[in-house]
Amino acid sequence: MVFRQAKWSEPIIFELSRHNKQGLLVDEEFRGYAEDALREIPKEYLRARDSLKIPNLSEVEVVRHFTRLSQMAYGVDLGPVPLGSCTMKYNPKVCEELANDKRVTDLHPYQDEETVQGILEIIYLLQKWLAELTGADVCTLQPPAGASGEFVGALMIKKYHLDRGEEQRVEMIIPDSAHGSNPASAVMAGFRVVRVPATPEGDTDVNAIKAVVSERTAGIMLTNPSTLGLFESKILEIADIIHDAGGLLYYDGANLNAILGLVRPCDMGFDVVHLNLHKTFAAPHGGGGPGAGVICAKGALKDYIPVPIVDYDGRKYFLRYDVPKSIGRITWFYGNIVPAVKSFIYLASLGPLVREVAEISVLNTNYFMKKVTKLRGVDLIYGRNRWRKHEVVLSFEKLHKETGVTAEDVAKALLDRGFHAPTIYFPLIVPEAHMVELTESETKENIDALINAYAEIVELAYRNPDALKAAPRNTSVTRLNNIFANAPKTVTPSYKFIDRIKELLKA
Repeated sequence: MVFRQAKWSEPIIFELSRHNKQGLLVDEEFRGYAEDALREIPKEYLRARDSLKIPNLSEVEVVRHFTRLSQMAYGVDLGPVPLGSCTMKYNPKVCEELANDKRVTDLHPYQDEETVQGILEIIYLLQKWLAELTGADVCTLQPPAGASGEFVGALMIKKYHLDRGEEQRVEMIIPDSAHGSNPASAVMAGFRVVRVPATPEGDTDVNAIKAVVSERTAGIMLTNPSTLGLFESKILEIADIIHDAGGLLYYDGANLNAILGLVRPCDMGFDVVHLNLHKTFAAPHGGGGPGAGVICAKGALKDYIPVPIVDYDGRKYFLRYDVPKSIGRITWFYGNIVPAVKSFIYLASLGPLVREVAEISVLNTNYFMKKVTKLRGVDLIYGRNRWRKHEVVLSFEKLHKETGVTAEDVAKALLDRGFHAPTIYFPLIVPEAHMVELTESETKENIDALINAYAEIVELAYRNPDALKAAPRNTSVTRLNNIFANAPKTVTPSYKFIDRIKELLKA
């Protein structure tokens, strides 16, 4: 099975335009009404007749043009999107359909609580379910996205220490196998980042933590499993070290898909837990968003969560603001209702089967890992003999040294074979990295097709490496110059279409 896409040299819509074409016929009576209306508008507010540059096309040409463009796009509904650490899983269409109901989409934030009891009940139940899945005391859907959730967790830890008069706790320990945005979130919250390395087995180095922990330690931000796809085997010892020093543990939920329903972060010793509804709980990324970065808290930190949260008094659901030491509002309204509804439906549909999400994800990834690491030039840098969880980081360093083919070349070649490339060059501690995640929604046939694509590319790398340097060839846009692509003011052959648009607009 190959998800191959044809290569088109698609003209832009202005190039299809002809002056003698139009997509709408207007009868004389309506034209007269329109001209009468225009005469009522002061001339200084009217655009010159020749200043509006729009393409002239028939309706069928417009429809076909944009349909062709849609066929050139790749998404999870077309094939696997194995982006490591992003959990790009299939989004059930029942969730999409119900979340698009007008009773959801037409809600207004200023409606009286009595008129939105249904949606408040959904939020309330989702808070409870997520608290149960994480082992937390309380959860809130206030943070509007994943990075916002990280920032909220760091702010809660900061305020906790300030309330205790411990202003000296300005350091946040972050492993080099943590989620990529953790250091940025910590710095934004006012902390100084203290990096600790991974051991050759892929665990966070406990001795390194012991060496840096002090009265200045505010906490540690961990992704568990880590971005290496490995479960921290010494997590309980790490929790004891941080807690004994007076610090707190923050859990990044980017990789919760690996342990959902099997292990609870707060049972490992975490005090604050951040979750991504748009990852683990099937509320889509990007255009299907906005995201939703739920924050859950255990113990003393439950008094610091942002407000309002949804509560129930036995008669009605309501927004509660009386959280004793809350860090305050994060967003003015619950603008992430749509992804929250999708996640609610997803969890309600699975019920007790939710643990199979993790079990199948782990099975898929380890099956893939065992097959691909048998290929020449492919290696695992950390924990070579350990099972992975939901994702695996492959290293093409050996392939690069022996053939000159880079991890990027391999990724581009995957595009030629109809696959979305995985995350590359991350985490930074793995040279020539491909971070691959295969979720519970991927079939064995799809995984085998991806394995075969890797095998074909590696074989070609040793036989004819130059053939991979020109990849991709079968996509609508061939390889860009990475340097110029990040310098938009510089015109390159890749940006000729911009010049064409400018010329057509001047015509």
